[in-house]
Amino acid sequence: MTERKLRSPDHRPRPRSAITLVAGLVLLLVGAACSGAGGGGGTSQTITLAAVDNPQMADLKQLVSEFTSKHSDIQVKIVTLPEDQLRQQVTQDVAAKSGRYDLFTIGTYEVPLWAKKGWIEDLAPYIAKDSSYEPDDLIPGIKTALSYKNDLYAVPFYGESSMLMYRKDFLAAKGVTMPDHPTWDQVAAAARAVNSSSVNGICLRGLPGWGEQLAPLTTVVNTFGGRWFDQNWNATLNTPQWKDAVTFYVNLLKTAGEPGAGNAGFTECLNAYNNGKVAMWYDATVGASNFTGDAAKNSGYAFAPTKVKDWSGWLWAWSLGMPSSSKKKDAAWTFANWATSKDYIKLVGTKLGWSHVPPGTRTSTYSLPEYQAAAGGFAKVTLESIAHADVNHSTVDPVPYIGVQYVDIDEFQQLGDQVSQEFAKVIAGTQTVDQALVKAQALAAAVGKTYQH
Repeated sequence: MTERKLRSPDHRPRPRSAITLVAGLVLLLVGAACSGAGGGGGTSQTITLAAVDNPQMADLKQLVSEFTSKHSDIQVKIVTLPEDQLRQQVTQDVAAKSGRYDLFTIGTYEVPLWAKKGWIEDLAPYIAKDSSYEPDDLIPGIKTALSYKNDLYAVPFYGESSMLMYRKDFLAAKGVTMPDHPTWDQVAAAARAVNSSSVNGICLRGLPGWGEQLAPLTTVVNTFGGRWFDQNWNATLNTPQWKDAVTFYVNLLKTAGEPGAGNAGFTECLNAYNNGKVAMWYDATVGASNFTGDAAKNSGYAFAPTKVKDWSGWLWAWSLGMPSSSKKKDAAWTFANWATSKDYIKLVGTKLGWSHVPPGTRTSTYSLPEYQAAAGGFAKVTLESIAHADVNHSTVDPVPYIGVQYVDIDEFQQLGDQVSQEFAKVIAGTQTVDQALVKAQALAAAVGKTYQH
């Protein structure tokens, strides 16, 4: 920052006429400022939204002018960040009550924890004032996951489970048929059959982070019979189920996965799939909304692969939450309302294409003929996967926590990141599965002890 030179104050007395003139100008300027840009005596406000950097949020950015054209008194600044950076910045901001953001994208993990702490606003009073919002149209499982004491504390921008996406043409060329409900053994066999020097069999997230690599990996652990903690909060990462699941995941990456798997997250796998470089991809159901070209034309969709447990898809919703520290709550809700409404879904469809519509939020979306035509291949799998994703019963054996691909405790954000770093070393070949699990067990055990008392 450049240092400015300041003039010495002028202490000479001014004539009364000059003082009167200055006072008049000040009053005139104050009056002009109070009139605002929004008309009708209102003051123009700028709200700031911290958003995860993904295709759906890029679409939202494109359409913000549609909102501001109808709400000239509200300007919207959208700051997009990679998932891990977003979590770090938003968590720091909301915990410190700094008021840096007026809205942010948060998920099913944060909502009940932050609502209990009073960090985010109860949206029920805002929703009650607008009969057109129709909260009962929200898909039940998503609505429940974003509620605390039966009130919504965030509204879903899009909802998802996880599924297997595959290129029907690539599999057919090798004589491989994928069932609607495959096992992980069937998926692994198909991936190795299709794998070649030009097309890899499958893309799986390897990028460290509890919201990256550990999300799909934990669903594999769940369906292999593993869990993070038993009912007494004893850590259970040193069990055969965890070893079998992690070994399976890493071996599948090494024998039929994408190159540089340790750097591959959702975006990298999406790009590889769209470019025809991988034959299959296990990830979020929302991924199918972003397919282009041959990937959009030739894709098949199957439910999340299983082993011991019948259903293994996760449950997630990127949603708009409002920090209690915001000084512009009414304006923030006006935008959140618009961005998660039935009208916004139709706006996306007509302006950007029906395949761009944010999925997994409203039941009414799935009865729109235009959306059915664009998303017919994956709409049914998405809806059924969300319906069967049970955050209260995600494991074979009972557990004291809720969550499918996470443990809903404050410490999990750090614990998950640390554990995923250990598995990243296994993917990179710098340590064994056994070595990683010893370290992961110690990390989880330290957290578990705090809940045993």
